[in-house]
Formats: sequence, structure tokens, C-alpha cells
Amino acid sequence: MISGLTDTHCHLYFQDFTKDLDQVLSRAWEQGVKHILIPGIDLDSSRQAVAMAEDHPNLFAAVGVHPNSSLTWDNGTADELRKLALHPKTVAIGEIGLDYYRDRAPKEHQIRIFKAQLALAKECNKPVVIHNRQAIEDTWAILKAWQADLVYKNSPLAARPGVLHSFDESSIWAEKAVDKHFYLGISGPVTFRKAIVKHEMVKQAPLKNLLIETDAPFLAPHPYRGRRNEPAYTTYIAEKIAELKNTTVENVLAQTFTNAAALFCWPS
Repeated sequence: MISGLTDTHCHLYFQDFTKDLDQVLSRAWEQGVKHILIPGIDLDSSRQAVAMAEDHPNLFAAVGVHPNSSLTWDNGTADELRKLALHPKTVAIGEIGLDYYRDRAPKEHQIRIFKAQLALAKECNKPVVIHNRQAIEDTWAILKAWQADLVYKNSPLAARPGVLHSFDESSIWAEKAVDKHFYLGISGPVTFRKAIVKHEMVKQAPLKNLLIETDAPFLAPHPYRGRRNEPAYTTYIAEKIAELKNTTVENVLAQTFTNAAALFCWPS
């Protein structure tokens, strides 16, 4: 059994887990997973994430409106998110960001909602869980300005602003993110044989800036590619990171466990 695992991004409220959630969690704990972060994608799922976190000591919530759900945003959304953000089991604002691939909301609208939630994160002193798909230039410009404002205002959040979820960019962008104290979420595709850009990025990125995540039920690692993902599969990601960085799995587990605790301020 591998111990010290964390799944820093898992959508346990999806219907994919309705029939066997207890078994999914049991497999995770048996595999050595210690903490799971459940990020919301809209108000309803954010409420579900908080409720699930209330029911289990090792589950935690992030609350937010995903860019593909940004058309659900109305005049009361920010106040409702603020209430959820203040819950003791809520450790982050997310999943928020920009998605120019799905194109389910105008870019200008996505950007406005993204900035509103960054402002909420600053207000609540909670790090952010960032979704970026084919929008890295705009995403990074907004995050860089936000983090610079945190520094200017002497906010403690400047040193732990958040994580770029399921990081899918090159080492050049990874270096920019790490320079501004962001963490990089490493998910199942890093285990794919042809994921050369991801492999190189992980090799070059500091281990102290990496987090392990599944994005379950999506992005299952090899050898489960194409099937439902679940938190127990974090072990495959840890093993691949260790291989790429020429270190031990135990070292990867210890450092990523420490990283997650530093970012989300959950019990170690």
C-alpha cells in the first residue's frame, strides 16, 4: 500500500459515482489516500461538495462557477458563493477560469465571472483552483495581475495563490506559474506514453510545486485510460512522477502531501 496520497481534484458528486460512492471511497482509503478535494462547477454542485465534506473528515470542498457554467451566474451568485466559501470545510475557490475550447459562454462573460471569483478568493483568503483550456494567455494575464495585487496588498494569499488544475501547458508556462507561487496539478494523462510535453514539464518543474489529482470521473491514467477515473488511481500518477523525476515514490508522496497541506491548510 502506498501512503500519503492526496487527490486534489475529484468531482465525487457526479452521477458516475451515484451507485458505488461508498466503495469508491473505501478503495481510496485502502490505497492510502488521506484527503480528497471536491471542487464545484456551479452553485448546486458547490453546495453538494460542501455537504459531502461535512459528512466525512477526509473530504474537503472548493466552491465556484466553472467557465462552462458561467451563464448560470446571476445577481445572487456571488453572495451564495461567499456563504459557502466561509464554511469550515471549504478550503478553496474553484473550479474557476477560462475555457475557449467548449465555447459555452462568450469570452467577455467568462472573464468577468472569473475576475469576480478571484475577488471573492482574495476577500475570503482562499486559494483558487484554476481551469484553463486553450486560454492560457488570457488566463495567465488575469492571474498574474491578481497575484501582483495580492503582493501589493501584503495578502498572505500571495504566497499560496492556487493551483493550475490538470496542467496541460509547456515548461515555459510552468516556469511562469511557479515563479508566482502557483502549484501545478498533475493528472492521469501524464501516464500516457505519448504525453511528451507533459513528461518534460514534470521533469523540469520543482517537486515542491506539484500536486496529484485525478479530475475523476475524467482523465483516468494508464492502464485505466478511457474508463471511469477514481481517487484510488492517484497511485499511478505518483509512480509516474517518481519515474520522470528519477526519485522514489515515497519522496513524491511526502512532498506532494506537504504541498497540498500548505496550499489548502487542511490537517496533515
